[in-house]
Parts: sequence; structure tokens; C-alpha cells
Amino acid sequence: MKKTELRKYAKLIATMGANVQKGQDVLIFAELDQPEFVRILVDECYRLRARRVDVIWTDQLIEKMHQKKRSLATLSQVEAWEEARWEYRASALPVHIYLESEDPDGMNGIDQVKDAKSRQARYKVIKPYRDRMENKYQWCIAAVPGAAWAKKLFPDLRTSAAIEKLWEAILYTSRAQGDPIENWKAHNADLDARCAYLNSLDIDKLEYKSANGTDLTVGLLEGTVFMGGAEPVQGSGVMFNANIPSEEVFISPKRGVADGIVYASKPLSYQGELIEDFWIRFEGGRAVEVHAARNEALLREMISMDEGAAYLGECALVPYESPIRQSGILFYNTLFDENAACHLALGAGFTNTLKDYDKYTVKECYQMGINESMIHVDFMIGTSDLSITAITRSGSRVPVFRDGTWAF
Repeated sequence: MKKTELRKYAKLIATMGANVQKGQDVLIFAELDQPEFVRILVDECYRLRARRVDVIWTDQLIEKMHQKKRSLATLSQVEAWEEARWEYRASALPVHIYLESEDPDGMNGIDQVKDAKSRQARYKVIKPYRDRMENKYQWCIAAVPGAAWAKKLFPDLRTSAAIEKLWEAILYTSRAQGDPIENWKAHNADLDARCAYLNSLDIDKLEYKSANGTDLTVGLLEGTVFMGGAEPVQGSGVMFNANIPSEEVFISPKRGVADGIVYASKPLSYQGELIEDFWIRFEGGRAVEVHAARNEALLREMISMDEGAAYLGECALVPYESPIRQSGILFYNTLFDENAACHLALGAGFTNTLKDYDKYTVKECYQMGINESMIHVDFMIGTSDLSITAITRSGSRVPVFRDGTWAF
């Protein structure tokens, strides 16, 4: 990929994505796949006059080795130096940029029960730091090609050609071609207008129906709002785009109000493995029955991570004609596939979807009905015939989606 295109993409991530401000610290989390691009991104952050930029490198194969070779006790331990790093993140609130590139099948073969138990143990130590950071810092997730990921998507191409093809797909779906900054200004304006309309309806419930068997009703909290595109940091008001790409308008539903069945329309990449051809049935807001043609045990493990893992944390609306679906590529990566179709998320909800959320503690937001969990896992449900109807608090029925796309 031409360096000029990579430079534009890096600038998009640093400005419209993370929106790095003068004097801020920046943490970049990246695998070893695209060091040249990471160097360009570091430079763009410094051009925005960041105080310091640090890169935290990871490697999926080493992580897999750790999972296999370390004992459960060792995996579960949060070392003192790790806690010191979390304290820095919670106190200094550096900008976080995450670059995804890992192999969707890269963790096949690990002991998923052992992995889940270690993450549960670590979460107890890490959660207080995360709660202190909630809504108070800028962050952005974007992607760069990894060799194994590219070969999974384009197996008939040699590795270098597959990586180039994946670069093209990432830049296209991220609206990074032409003038990326202007593209995102216009995109954010469109998403903002759709949120304003939905928020004017005062919606009580959303009804989902599709010919594949999906028939689900989800309740919404009074006093929550739809969000999409750029969002503000609590306190400073600095705007940032958490996901590049992003096509969604989303809201956090009311914990305990979801009934019916929903069928996934795409595979789910979870913990380095794929869960395929699955459905989930809800009663009283809770996932009470699941089935998957592949990795059903992993799906069951996921919804039992903690009490909130079996409840919904997000309802996201994405038109079926989004650039990601138009690309014709199944990315096997949630960042992209969730933006190809409407999706739901199991686990943690977003506290900032509550009006005046800044007046409450994170714990109070959960007590008001936002779901609390250590996981937040998006799974895709959008189809070409999906219909979503809003039931307002006044009793009106308003079409929101018809034939997989916006009805307004």
C-alpha cells in the first residue's frame, strides 16, 4: 500500500478517531504485523503535539503459548507492575488506540475453560481501574492487515497480495479514501441526525422480525438515548470516534426486558475462535437457551462469564447497504462484521447512553438498569428482510427498519 494512503489513514485515526490533543499521552496497542504503519501513526500523534506516545506490542502466538504453558494460578495473577500500569491509565487517562490484526482462528486449541477462569480472576483486580476511566478518556479501535487474517479472507492469493487486498478493504470500509476527514464529518452528521429522530420518538420497546426465525422484543430504559459516530469525553467535551469503521446507531437496553429468539446472521469471532450458525432464546431479559453448529460449548462459556453475560448490553442499528456489506467480504472480525448488519451485544451496556450520566457513579448507572458484565460481545443479526418496529411509550408503532435498512 502506498505510504501516502497509509499516512491519510493514520491521520484519520489520530484526529477523527482518537482526536489526540496537545499535551496528551497516547498508548498504542498493536500486534507485530504492521510496524511501518505503527511508526507512521506514532508520528501523526506527535504532529498533533502529544506529550508522549508509547507502543505496547503483543503477539497472538506468544499469548497462545502463555495460555498453554502457564498454570491457572499464574494466568490469574495481576502482577504489581501490571497494576502500576493500570493506575497510570486510570490517573493520567492517556488516549488509547487499538490496532487489530490478529488471526481469527489464532487461539484454536487452548483450554477455553482455563482461559475463562483466569480472565474472571483478573477482572476482579482490573475492574476498579476501568470504572475510574469510564467515559473519561478518548479511545479508538481500528485495524491493519495481519498475514494470517489476510490469508483467511483471501486464501487463493499469495500472502503479499492478500495483505494488499485486505489493506484495500480496510481503507474502503473505513471511508479513508479521498478526503477521509471530510468523509467522516459528513458521516457523523448523518448518524447524528438519525439519533436525533430516534430519540424524539420516546421508544419503549424494539421488535425484531426476520424470515430466518428471529422474533425478539427488547425493552429500552426511560431516559436513555441513541448514539452514533462521534461522542464526547465526560468533563472535557472532546469528541472522538471510538470505532473506525462505524456504521451503527446504538443504545443500551433495559436489563431484564428481552423476550423471544434471535438468529445470528454471521459467524462470531470470540477469544480467537469462531462460533457459527447459532441462535439465542431470551426470557425475562436473560439468555436461557442457545445452540450453535460450531463451538456451542464456547458460546455457553461466554454467557456464563458472570451474572450479566447472559443479558443484553447493546442494540445497534446498521443498514444492510453499509460499505462493509457492500464490500462482499466476511471479515471474521467483529469491528467490521458488526458494521455490516444490525447487531446485539451480550454483556456490559454503555453508561453514557443514560441522559445526564455524568451526574451518577458507574455503579448508580448499573442500578438504574444498564447491564453490568466483564464482557461485551457483539453478534450480528441483520438480514436483507429484517424489520424493526419501535413501540413508543404512547403506544404508537413506528417502523425503524424495513427490508434490512432504514425506514426513514
